[in-house]
Amino acid sequence: MPKYIIEREIPNAGNLSLEQLKDISKVSCGVLINMGPQIQWKHSYVAGDKIYCVYIAPNEEMIREHATQGGFPANKISLVAEIIDPTTAE
Repeated sequence: MPKYIIEREIPNAGNLSLEQLKDISKVSCGVLINMGPQIQWKHSYVAGDKIYCVYIAPNEEMIREHATQGGFPANKISLVAEIIDPTTAE
């Protein structure tokens, strides 16, 4: 199944409280439950004015639908071509 990185521009995202992040997570999880098991949220990175999310989904359209239903921005969606880490050098 394809993996995507979604860049969400959210002003002051890095300063959101844990309670605010929990609320965002609850909304996202609710939408995911309604959309079914084909789309999965793996994790997200909160930094500066952005949240970078890693999702597994069959296509970009499903990622956009999740964003629309959740009321989240999806400013940039990138298909992951490969994953590398330090063991790739071995």
